[in-house]
Amino acid sequence: MTQAVKILYCRCAYAKVIAPEVKDEVLQRLTQSGVPFEAVPDLCEMSARRDPALKRLAAEDGIKITACYPRAVRWLFSAAQAPLPKDTVDILNMRVDSAAAIAGRLVQEHSKGEESS
Repeated sequence: MTQAVKILYCRCAYAKVIAPEVKDEVLQRLTQSGVPFEAVPDLCEMSARRDPALKRLAAEDGIKITACYPRAVRWLFSAAQAPLPKDTVDILNMRVDSAAAIAGRLVQEHSKGEESS
């Protein structure tokens, strides 16, 4: 039995490096889809205070992280002593990709995971 894809959505509340309309649309599409996800206010802030939740999230098998540049996200987790696995994490970049593309991919991959279970 395959476990459903775990999705982490970063609101990027403090750094403000992601366009507000992209963040809002991704969040709205995820919410409307009914796909389970976890939202955090800001991964940068969590990393700075070494939030223990990052270790829990890093241990999630097959997690999809919706945030910014993959290299930056990996660095944030590493700086918090919660390194992400190399092969089982997918980081979607809201600074580069459209909200429709990101949300569509997350919803589609979640649906595939449910069909396998």
